Amino acid sequence: MKNILVTGANGQLGNEIRILSQNNKEYNYFFTDVNELDICNEGMVAEFVIDNSIDVIINCAAYTAVDKAEDNEELCDKLNNIAVGNLAAAAERNSASLIHISTDYVFDGTNHIPYKEDEETSPASVYGRTKLAGERRAMELCSHCMIIRTAWLYSEFGNNFVKTMMKLGKEKESLGVVFDQIGTPTYAKDLAEVVFAAINKGVVPGIYHFSNEGVCSWFDFTKAIFRLSGITGCNLKPLHTYEYPYKAHRPHFSVLDKTKIKETYGIEVSYWEDSLKECINELTK
Repeated sequence: MKNILVTGANGQLGNEIRILSQNNKEYNYFFTDVNELDICNEGMVAEFVIDNSIDVIINCAAYTAVDKAEDNEELCDKLNNIAVGNLAAAAERNSASLIHISTDYVFDGTNHIPYKEDEETSPASVYGRTKLAGERRAMELCSHCMIIRTAWLYSEFGNNFVKTMMKLGKEKESLGVVFDQIGTPTYAKDLAEVVFAAINKGVVPGIYHFSNEGVCSWFDFTKAIFRLSGITGCNLKPLHTYEYPYKAHRPHFSVLDKTKIKETYGIEVSYWEDSLKECINELTK
């Protein structure tokens, strides 16, 4: 029986993995967050991995406050880079696999076609730079490391765009949302299923991209959220990026090419609006 360590277990992806684990009884799970395991403590991580004979580490922990990161680079780097190195080194010493979750923000968003895994990275924010540094550290220190870059993550858990828009749509008469940033939403449940597909088949080291299928803007995403959740009283207005007070740079185009992960693990990927409908159904139960 494989022993699986999940870090950041109280976040969106961690919670989805916890739910799916109930149907994957062939593995033994250790769900941890900072209270159970401080991944910034190298010695503590090494000891935990050895003592519990960990076979697979799924790292869902990260500093994800993109704008706050601009003023907290040291903390952001500690969580997104240095702590990843602690996990990678511990995995390597224990001959374990590491599945590390990364982001579309490693690209600057100037492409016009979906990004493939081998394209040149060029992060334009502290968050993006620290996540890219974490990727490189993980690959350098762990020979059996799988990086999954994802984008626009949402779920029934934690704070995310879907839940925020549902709340604001019910409270406000009008709302402005940017229309000139293009990407693909990702339902954390779908990402969790991909993680399990990798564990079940066996982790194939390398960098992979995953989001749901299709493309949209944040404005289009919000229109779909309102329609699927029955919000009709809020007037939605399209905004240019320059009209919104972001502190950190956002990629204008961050659509990810998923060919590699689909072919490697033989998976089919849901269309983003179908997954959004499923999530909203769960939220409105």
